[in-house]
Amino acid sequence: MTDLAQGTILVTGAAGLIGSALIWELNRRGFTNILACDLLRQDEKWKNLVPLEFADYIEGDELVKRLSEAPDHFYDIRTIFHLGACSATTETDAGYLIRNNFEFTKLLAHFALDGERRFAYASSAATYGALETDLSETRPLSTLRPLNMYGYSKHLFDCYAERAGFLDQITGLKYFNVYGPNEDHKGNMRSVVHKAFHQIQDTGRMSLFKSYRPEYPDGVQQRDFLYVKDAVAVTVDLAENVDGGGLFNVGSGQPSTWLKLAHAIFAALGREPAIDFIEMPETLRPKYQYFTCADLTKLRESGIRTEFYDLNTAVADYVQQYLLTRRKLGDEPEVQKRVRD
Repeated sequence: MTDLAQGTILVTGAAGLIGSALIWELNRRGFTNILACDLLRQDEKWKNLVPLEFADYIEGDELVKRLSEAPDHFYDIRTIFHLGACSATTETDAGYLIRNNFEFTKLLAHFALDGERRFAYASSAATYGALETDLSETRPLSTLRPLNMYGYSKHLFDCYAERAGFLDQITGLKYFNVYGPNEDHKGNMRSVVHKAFHQIQDTGRMSLFKSYRPEYPDGVQQRDFLYVKDAVAVTVDLAENVDGGGLFNVGSGQPSTWLKLAHAIFAALGREPAIDFIEMPETLRPKYQYFTCADLTKLRESGIRTEFYDLNTAVADYVQQYLLTRRKLGDEPEVQKRVRD
């Protein structure tokens, strides 16, 4: 058990989709003893931080410098949620991904272990590569073959922690297809829900890729879509209630078709579905997965019983409470805070 009220909680990637949602969830539970960390650069993800409550902020490169030179400066940190990473699956600068996603994670992990701090970090379902069945944490890491450099940078740390003998002392979160408020800044890496919302608003229609496998009709390809509010609730529940544990899948555990997702978006907007099936770029076809679903056996056996939104409810919440209103997490007129026991 981890008492999040003790000391400081470090959240990296604090202005990102999952990071800002995590701070929002911590705030809902009554925690503001948070050191937020990110690389804000020149985009507008800083806006995700505005409605949130935290004690202090530090830029990521400054955190790396201080941890390397004087780690005792951060003696009060007791819990680390390391969500900061380059999450672009199209990023081709391998050196940048190694420095940002691998080396930074190693630095924080050793800092956490040296001070007996709780360490939870974002791995990714992208580490499973092209696998479409039995997406389970029991698969040996040595058998996984990520399809892109982003997935490999995440896999590299998972393997490093296992070889170094400390994977079971930390918590790695293999997030599946996360979507929800505060993803506006992600450009082409935004979820289909976000992209489709704007496409429908502009044209009244949305586009989906055609299928190139006969067993999957157009639009019947399936994904494990995970609402960001569920992702962060599971993340906090694991950090508080499970000591270490290694890798955990974090998904809904329910595969949904692209058509079901599309219909949910149109329903949330009060419109009749109008869907066009378009050709998939040839460069994507060899890597495209037609089915993904998280095996949640380990998560449930750990005692985590977080209840997830169903897809229609989650999409309606996202579209109606955030996309249509342009709100950020924390801007809600009435937020029900969870009261600690």
